[in-house]
Amino acid sequence: MSHEHYGYLDYIAKQATPYTATDEWLEAWAALRNIFREPATAASGTVTFLGQPGTSIPSGTLLARGDGYVYETTAAGTVGSGGQVTIPAIAVLPPIDPVNNPTGQGAAGNAAASTIVSLQAPIAGVQSSGTAATAFTGGADVELDDSLRTRMLLAYQQTPQGGAATDYVQWSLAVPGVTRAWCAPNGFGTGTVVVYAMLDSAEVGNNGFPVGTNGVSQYDPGPGGVPRGTVATGDQLNVANGLINEQPATALVYVCAPTPNTINFVFSGIGTPSSSVQTAINAAIDSVFLEQGSPKAGTSVELSSIESAIAAIAGTPGFVVNSPSGNIPNATGQLPVRGTVTYNP
Repeated sequence: MSHEHYGYLDYIAKQATPYTATDEWLEAWAALRNIFREPATAASGTVTFLGQPGTSIPSGTLLARGDGYVYETTAAGTVGSGGQVTIPAIAVLPPIDPVNNPTGQGAAGNAAASTIVSLQAPIAGVQSSGTAATAFTGGADVELDDSLRTRMLLAYQQTPQGGAATDYVQWSLAVPGVTRAWCAPNGFGTGTVVVYAMLDSAEVGNNGFPVGTNGVSQYDPGPGGVPRGTVATGDQLNVANGLINEQPATALVYVCAPTPNTINFVFSGIGTPSSSVQTAINAAIDSVFLEQGSPKAGTSVELSSIESAIAAIAGTPGFVVNSPSGNIPNATGQLPVRGTVTYNP
């Protein structure tokens, strides 16, 4: 009984500080800084079906992907004279279930262009199988504690300054699905702000890189109400639209996806490690890239950090990194990613 009393006191101490709080206690601490857990969001895109001209597909039509994930059309469409129709659709989020779906599987609704979708109920004059005309993007799971804690601590540590570079990072991280963000002031010239974003979980199928095209928010009007720059699409548009109501009115904000900077590795001195050791080495490299990689020039990924991470893995004594031969510079607009890993005798 005494042990349980001390355990409860330990639990109270854990929840008494934002640094260690969990669940609803973490949400309460975060709310004091106007930070709230990001909900699951549904992916959206467009689908194309073939059929007889003049045949209609009503709004609300349910579609199924090959793995059973469900989408719903959000507008009606009529097959044109060319025998096809393209209509918008949105993913139907599975209900949150403590056992089968505890976090809301919004990210699972993201899908590449040309993904096959099928009518759940037949429509006379329309082929049952169609394709995604554009990639389905914007889907994200309910935010986990670690991500919420990171954003909350940033809010405590970095007071908003009305448009400082750190403000753009915090505003971007508040967009569902965004896990990393960087701000480059005057990145495209005086008066512009370039924001780079990554969606490591929501776009895991694309190695975390956003799916879409770079640009500004559709709600950033210039003279005559025309957007002041090329309007972004996909994930970049979601981030840009999330920033538009936070950013200073005069800033022209471009949201961009970093491009991969593939780094190949060559090791010697340890022969060919077992598959488990190779997996651990790959994970160590990825971890350092995640921590030190940046699409802003002026910094670098330290080779010594990679060596230290690998040295901590059992089964790697005596390894030598033959390539790369030094620190890996971070280049503007690029993020380092692991390429091939070769083991020489």
